[in-house]
Amino acid sequence: MAVTIGYDQDCKLQISGLTCDCPCEHHMPTQDIYVGTGLIPKLPGYIQKRGLGTHCVLVCDKNTYEVAARDVEQTLKSAGFDVILCKIMREGDVDPDETACGEVLLSIQPETEFLISVGSGSLTDTTRVNAVRTGLPFVSVGTAPSMDGYTSVVAPLLLHGVKIHRAAVCPDIIVCDLDILRTAPLSMVASGVGDVLGKYIAKADWIIGNIINDEPYCPVCGEIVTDAVNKLVDNADEIAKKTEKGIRILIEALLLSGVTIMIVGHTRAVASVEHNVAHYWEMMQLLHGKKPPQHGSSVGVATLLVWPIFQRFAKEDLSRLDLQDIQSRRITREQRVKWMLKAYEEEAGNSIMRENEGDFLTWEEQERRIRRAQERFADIKAVIDDLPSYDRIYAAMKTLGAHLTPEEEGIDPALLNLSMRCAKDYRTRYTLFKTIDECGLMDEYLKDYPLL
Repeated sequence: MAVTIGYDQDCKLQISGLTCDCPCEHHMPTQDIYVGTGLIPKLPGYIQKRGLGTHCVLVCDKNTYEVAARDVEQTLKSAGFDVILCKIMREGDVDPDETACGEVLLSIQPETEFLISVGSGSLTDTTRVNAVRTGLPFVSVGTAPSMDGYTSVVAPLLLHGVKIHRAAVCPDIIVCDLDILRTAPLSMVASGVGDVLGKYIAKADWIIGNIINDEPYCPVCGEIVTDAVNKLVDNADEIAKKTEKGIRILIEALLLSGVTIMIVGHTRAVASVEHNVAHYWEMMQLLHGKKPPQHGSSVGVATLLVWPIFQRFAKEDLSRLDLQDIQSRRITREQRVKWMLKAYEEEAGNSIMRENEGDFLTWEEQERRIRRAQERFADIKAVIDDLPSYDRIYAAMKTLGAHLTPEEEGIDPALLNLSMRCAKDYRTRYTLFKTIDECGLMDEYLKDYPLL
């Protein structure tokens, strides 16, 4: 049965056809997701219907307060809600760091029954981690179609300038008012598009992980993501014009990508090596006191960077591999530790290694993976050949006026070259870049990205 998407009379998202017999453990979403126009006046009713209570902390910043949080606050107060306003004040953008998270925590009172965030990525994640730590439900009111994190169960945060990920919870209620989302700057819209386009690579890597490591793959989640991304690419002009139709298509793609996270409990369908590159740029820029690029925008650029490498691998001849030579060139555990500390620096490098012990492969495991890649190369090639053309993806991003190069993201050649070589090491999750590295082909494939 195909997955179908629709809405009820209250603009609540309805998803059917989620039946799946794949090996993945499934959790059917129970969240209330609303997409439509004129939704803020309906917010009290949505909250009452869910039974969340009447005492809340409203999290926003100075920008989202003017965009939507003021109306949310007044609407809730007029409906008899007790609202504590937590307006995080910063000169620039609010980062989801220990300071922002602490401000929200200190705003929570014994009588607080739920949290409500009004914003996009950073504010949602700042509220999300407080919700899971306090055991409180929370509501998310989106202000920009800039990322897929509204429905996430993971909170990307900053601790001492290092990007970390913490298990969290999805909002009980997500409200995406198209009237509000359409006011977002085109750069944020383009960022959302970049985030969505990366799903093509994420899905391909997930299937390759299934081929090489027998990792469970969910075809229903794959279908949800593919259908949403294809629809977005087909309507790039509408999205660029920020029409109601275009913004609905974009936010649906972002939300549905997140729905797959709720279904299988991880981000496999929506993030892979293209996200690793983007995370690395953000992490390194922050560590060196520089403003990081916008996440979705970076994912879009990184997607363009890794796409040709996938296409090249589809033409590879793995029969040419010399396993004895590959074994002789293997780095030792000590050399890998040294590499990780060089690439990610001490705090982040040690953290990643602690959380990804599985990346210290034995030769026996590496050899098994190489032989599996050789045996199943036709299947890997079919996955890559199923990707749309690079030109189609590039054209969609260009239509949005999105950044197309690392230079536009503020990424210098040294950081770019390093990111392309260490993106495979960000987590144990299998990617084609790991295949390339384990087959001893990384230097050959990344000769245009020398370490500077």
